[in-house]
Amino acid sequence: MKDNPQKIGTYRYRILALLMFATTINYFDRSIIGVMAPTLEKMFHWTNSDYANIMISFKVAYAVGLLSMGGLIDRLGTKKGYTLSIAIWSIFGMLHALVRPGFSVIGFAAARFGLGFGEAGNFPAAIKTTAEWFPKKDRAFATGLFNAATSIGAIAAPFVIGWIVHENGQNWQVPFLLTGALSAIWVGLWLKMYKKPEVHPKVSKEELAYIQSDSVAENNEKLPWKSVLGKRQTWAFGLAKLTDAVWWFYLFWGAKFLAATFDVNIKNIALPFFVIYILADGGSIFGGYLSGAFMRKGWTVNKARKITLLICALIILPVSFVAITESKWIAIFLIGLGAAGHQAWSANIFTLVSDVFPKKATASVVGIGGMIGAVAGIVADKALGSVLDQAGNTGYFWAFLIAGSSYLILLGFVHLLMPKMRPLDENLNLIKE
Repeated sequence: MKDNPQKIGTYRYRILALLMFATTINYFDRSIIGVMAPTLEKMFHWTNSDYANIMISFKVAYAVGLLSMGGLIDRLGTKKGYTLSIAIWSIFGMLHALVRPGFSVIGFAAARFGLGFGEAGNFPAAIKTTAEWFPKKDRAFATGLFNAATSIGAIAAPFVIGWIVHENGQNWQVPFLLTGALSAIWVGLWLKMYKKPEVHPKVSKEELAYIQSDSVAENNEKLPWKSVLGKRQTWAFGLAKLTDAVWWFYLFWGAKFLAATFDVNIKNIALPFFVIYILADGGSIFGGYLSGAFMRKGWTVNKARKITLLICALIILPVSFVAITESKWIAIFLIGLGAAGHQAWSANIFTLVSDVFPKKATASVVGIGGMIGAVAGIVADKALGSVLDQAGNTGYFWAFLIAGSSYLILLGFVHLLMPKMRPLDENLNLIKE
């Protein structure tokens, strides 16, 4: 018998809408520089290595921020932690507009560093919120929905930039300033609407019972951040998050690849990015739905998540051939297919954390895994920037080959580390089967 949402209440979806709004702002802010990269490079006379170093600054801060923000959010709670995160990234996002040509590389690197540190709090806070507000059977779908907002932000960026910024770079500062206003709106809504479901006056008894229907009650004792480091489940998630380097490659180098290979510029990049990220949106939502559908058929969490991850990895494989195609639209479609597979993958690996760990440890584990992904992105940026400066566009061949093949390999390691995906109790001990 299916649950009737009208009977049990739907306030949890208002919270989910706020997660989608925050993630849209996060990725709009994050995507701006990638869309404008070919234009900014000409304006400020950057080399590929200069651009790589600016991207590395973001990822270094993101890695540090994930380690500290994840633990901080678990200590402060979701309401205060998320507010702090978005306040930091919004301030530094707007500071990009103050950078002047005389110190463009240092200025952008400094602004990106602050942006990366603040943005590091988004996913630990969002995953923790999802664990607090949704039962396990719905978490992958809920995660898929807010994770799809990454693509909404990435789609919005080229359209807004193409409308505001001229080909010569005039008005380049304006998109960086827009996010501050959006963030202020979000903070107001978040502070007004958010409380934990068990104390929220607008959550009915029926909805609360549904939210807690497949979760074990936890005590209020805080877990030390270091307590999750010795768990192989933490490192299984960390290995899966190495694929963040692939997503960031699409996000930060995609416009440069299309400009260098197919002469796509700031005024005509909106449609290619729309195709890529609308496919990514579909992948995120479908990937979240699919594992939940398998579970509703009676599959175990372990089987449902891993079969879905295998499907994702197979969908992504064709992206390996992007650099050898001579058709712009085939290349765009293949990148979009890879982005769709990645987002479906991402929705499910995020959910692995709340499947296995108690709610009070989720933000810390997500932070550690995200840090590992950020380090992978740093290595990839440095290598790609250097190869492109030395060998030209042939460097993209290796980048896409790795992007296409890495998911299958990493899934094998995840299975070795976590063959049965047995959950841990509130003291991080395996729950007996």
